[in-house]
Amino acid sequence: MSEKSDAGRAAGERVIIKKYANRRLYNTASSSYVTLEHLADMVREGVDFVVFDAKSGDDITRSVLTQIIFDEENRGDGKNLLPIQFLRQLIGFYGDQMQAFLPSYLEMSLETFSKQQDRMRTQFGSMSPQTGVAAFDEQVRQNMALFERTMKMFSPFAYTRGDETSAAQSPPPQAPPPSEDSLTELKKQVEAMRAQIDRLASKD
Repeated sequence: MSEKSDAGRAAGERVIIKKYANRRLYNTASSSYVTLEHLADMVREGVDFVVFDAKSGDDITRSVLTQIIFDEENRGDGKNLLPIQFLRQLIGFYGDQMQAFLPSYLEMSLETFSKQQDRMRTQFGSMSPQTGVAAFDEQVRQNMALFERTMKMFSPFAYTRGDETSAAQSPPPQAPPPSEDSLTELKKQVEAMRAQIDRLASKD
């Protein structure tokens, strides 16, 4: 039985992966060694897994998933997923006072986009190529508008700094730490944004 078949059979169960000092990964469900590419396939198939360091027992799932993304982005085939500007903005949030809010927003956004996929495929399948592209562009425009509005809410200077040169010459002033009231209001705005995205996702 192939490794891929073993991974698929484990769907719905959490598969334990152990990483050894020689960087080899061992799938305890299939009793076989696997590669990062195998783990990427498992993710695509919806197989839930967790990766532990075989020596320390530490959960290193996050670092392994990050390595998979790194490898995918460095394939050199021109099919990169993450825009450079997005990566710059993401890095900018590390250590920022709004860092705690961003993970839940990104998770919510990707979940909504995933829900839209089937509806979008169905709609585009019944359209001419030109109409399908126009409809896709409009959906992307709406999603990006919501994303940019939220990014502005998180970091007021993110979209007003201009190019990097001018930003280096005239750095924006530091915003004061948010008060409890402002954080509560921010949470309300995020929930409102979530409701608006859900309405877009459920639109026929």
